[in-house]
Amino acid sequence: MTAEVRRLFHLSDIHFGLEDREALEWVRGEIATRRPDAVIITGDHTMRARRHEFAAATRWITALDVPVTISIGNHDMPYFNLIERFFAPYKRFEGMKDVVERELDLPGLAIVPLKTVRRWQPRFNWSKGWVTPAALARCLRAIDALPAGMRALVAVHHPLREVGTQGTALTKHGEAALRELARRKVLGVLSGHVHDPFDIAEPTAEGPVRMIGAGTLSQRTRSTPPSFNELTWDGTTLTVTARNLEDVPTPAMMIADVPPDAMPPRSPDEPVAPVDRVPEVDPPVH
Repeated sequence: MTAEVRRLFHLSDIHFGLEDREALEWVRGEIATRRPDAVIITGDHTMRARRHEFAAATRWITALDVPVTISIGNHDMPYFNLIERFFAPYKRFEGMKDVVERELDLPGLAIVPLKTVRRWQPRFNWSKGWVTPAALARCLRAIDALPAGMRALVAVHHPLREVGTQGTALTKHGEAALRELARRKVLGVLSGHVHDPFDIAEPTAEGPVRMIGAGTLSQRTRSTPPSFNELTWDGTTLTVTARNLEDVPTPAMMIADVPPDAMPPRSPDEPVAPVDRVPEVDPPVH
C-alpha cells in the first residue's frame, strides 16, 4: 500500500521591514491554492525586531489557514532594547506564540523544533548560532517520544555547521547536535539564515544528515532570487524543490556548500548558486 504524499512548504528569512511584497503575495496564494500539510518558517521573520515589523509578521503568519510552526531567528531578538533582550527576549512574539517552536505531528511525519539562538553569547558576534544542552535535550526527547515508524524533520534557524574557529563557528555545538540527530535517523534538518537554498548530506561520526536550507522572501537576496522550498514525502523519498517566481530550476538555485556567514559572497571561493547573482551590497534598512 502506497503512503499518502505529504506536502510541506519551507519558508525562511522573510525579514518584515525589508520583505519582498511580490514574493509574499505569490507565496500566500500558493498556500491558499495548494493547501500544504504544513508550513515551516525557519526564523528571521523581522529585520530589526521592531514592533511594527512584528505586527506585520504576525498578521501574515496568523492568516495562513494551515498548520504552521516557526523558529526564532537572530534578527527576531531585540536589537535596541538590551533590558528586553535579556529579560523578555520573546515578548514580541505574543501575537503568534502558539506557533513558536511548535511540534507538528502529521501522519507518519513530525516536525520537531531545535532552538539555535541565544539572548547572549560569550563571543562578540551574537548573530551566529548556538545549540545549548537544554535545547538539544528538548529536541531529542521529542524525537525519542515519537511512535515507532514515525520519521522526523528538525526545524532550526542556523545551519548546524560548525565551521571556523571556536570564536567564529557558524553554529556552536552544531556538530554534536548533528551526531545525535544522525543516530536517530532524522529525515533532515530544515534551516534558513543563509538566504540561498541548499540540500547537502553532512557527514558525521554517526552517519550523514541531510541539511536543507530555504532561501529568502526578502529584498536581502544573495546569489538567487526570492524563493521557498516545497518538500514532498511519500513515505520513502523526501524531495526538495526550490520554488521561485522566475522559474529557475532547482539545481541552479542550490548552493553547493554552506558559507561561513550569512553575508553576500565577496570572493570567488565563497559558495554561490549557478544563478550567480551576487549583490554588490546587502540592502540597507530605510
